[in-house]
Amino acid sequence: MSIRGQEIRGFQSEVKQLLNLMIHSLYSNKEICFRELISNASDAADKLRFMALSKPNLYEGDGYLYVRISFDKEKRTITINDNGIGMSREEVIDNLGTIAKSGTKAFLETIKKDSQLIGQFGVGFYSAFIVSEKVIVRTRAAGASADKGVYWESSGEGNYIIADINKKDRGTEITLHLRLEEEEFLNYFKLKSVISKYSDHIALNVEIENKYEEKITWEKINKAQAIWTRNKADINDDEYKELYKNLSNDFRDPLIWSHNRVEGKQEYTSLLYVPAHAPWDMWNRDYKHGLKLYVQRVFIMDDAATFMPNYLRFIIGIIDSNDLPLNVSREILQDNSVTKNMKVVLTKHVLSMLEKMAKYDTKKYQSFWQQFGMVLKEGPAEDPSNVEKIIKLMRFATTYSDSAVQKISIEEYIGRMVEGQDKIYYITADSYAAAKSSPHLELFRRKGIEVILLSDRVDAWMMSNIKEFDSKSFQSVSNADLSIDKIATNEEKTADNKNIENFINRVKDYLGDRIKEVRLTHRLTDTPAIVTTDTNDMTTQMAKLFSAAGQVAKVKYIFELNPGHKLVKRTANIIEDSLFSEWVEILFDQALLAECGTLEDQNKFIMRINKMLTLIS
Repeated sequence: MSIRGQEIRGFQSEVKQLLNLMIHSLYSNKEICFRELISNASDAADKLRFMALSKPNLYEGDGYLYVRISFDKEKRTITINDNGIGMSREEVIDNLGTIAKSGTKAFLETIKKDSQLIGQFGVGFYSAFIVSEKVIVRTRAAGASADKGVYWESSGEGNYIIADINKKDRGTEITLHLRLEEEEFLNYFKLKSVISKYSDHIALNVEIENKYEEKITWEKINKAQAIWTRNKADINDDEYKELYKNLSNDFRDPLIWSHNRVEGKQEYTSLLYVPAHAPWDMWNRDYKHGLKLYVQRVFIMDDAATFMPNYLRFIIGIIDSNDLPLNVSREILQDNSVTKNMKVVLTKHVLSMLEKMAKYDTKKYQSFWQQFGMVLKEGPAEDPSNVEKIIKLMRFATTYSDSAVQKISIEEYIGRMVEGQDKIYYITADSYAAAKSSPHLELFRRKGIEVILLSDRVDAWMMSNIKEFDSKSFQSVSNADLSIDKIATNEEKTADNKNIENFINRVKDYLGDRIKEVRLTHRLTDTPAIVTTDTNDMTTQMAKLFSAAGQVAKVKYIFELNPGHKLVKRTANIIEDSLFSEWVEILFDQALLAECGTLEDQNKFIMRINKMLTLIS
């Protein structure tokens, strides 16, 4: 083999750490490297098929695509060879010298915590070092001349060698030089069993070199038929699970899946999975999601996000359509009416899958909600046509819950509404504890009315896009509302001090433009004062979302005072203006602190409290 232009290069720093973790971690599922490498070979064949639609010469006169595996017991090597799209020198450097999907410290820190996660993060090729002390790659891009072959070699210790070689055939050949302790894979029957396990769904021939016959032959070991094209009755659960693991790089089984064929005006097959665990980077703005798209069994693209709304980005799966043009591009996909209709149908299908799981397997659904509930909460804003379905799928902690984990459906909440209650009451806060202890709930506890407790960062935005369910409107208990005023009894109202009107006017004059209004409240028991907002005004939690996004958001509050509380009565009887103002400031700051969780000047509030305590003593 003639080697030219040899270079020794260092890996990207994160790759060095990753290789070290792979080589030295106590990794229980070493077979996974074969799944990753065969999957990469299959992708290379898919890409060649797609590129050859417009450039048939890429086949170089040979359209028979395969993945071939051979081993040499004496040299302790296993070779995986494909005749797919291949790579140029630049592509080898990009693909084998960096982590394309991750490359971040957060990624590495996550793997350090749990070595079982290796393979779940799109590291693909690097899994070869789990069983290998050295890996050699020989590759040539389809359509390139024979002298454009590339040689790559590494022992996984921080550097790699890259050089130019002659390579007659297109495609990629990966040779694994196995570690001493990995001898079990140098057995024909063991290797065949492992490869068969991970390649049965691959839609091209996967062949193993058979040395047990008189002459060397290539033995096909997979069905070479994409399982989504087969009859559902002929596919067992293990096959479905294995395809999921291949698509997702997840070691764990999916939670549920659905295999569906649509015929008629539009014809396509979908195979959709709901994972059991959220991917580590689901909230990363660069997170790639979507279905793997085939058209008439020809691979088109990974991560076709057009077919699934963003709030269902956790769905893993495949769609194979007969209706889309073979020269389809990402831009055409976004504008194609067929894809829009398919998206509508697929979205409803996923929501129905989740609805069935929620109905028939509550334990499994609670697990799903814990992993993906926050993502699903984005749905009402993104998908108004399915709001009712999405709300049914939501699970809420309430004032009846013993913990933040104990959650109920909206239908359960409605079933527990007290006589005469016509609204669904909720509160948003920074945490479950803050929501459950909010003074806004005092009246509702006294009346036995259940309130939904919302504390996820997306909740305020979600509720701004939900108006009603089952003809019952949603009402925030931190908003001023007539329905809340009506809950207070006439007896409580008659307990008001008739002279309190002068006190209210005095507070208004003192606070001025800092508040929208000052009024009495009948909803409090143990708390002297609260702040509320008008129904159509920006809420506290929405203001926090705007502020976090760098936008100015100011809330004008209504200051509500409890006339039955001792502190309010004492303040109302103070004649001296300076002392009166100090007590009003304390009451107002207490209300703001309870509502917002913070104050503009906490130290000033503390000093004022200390001053008043000194005067009392």
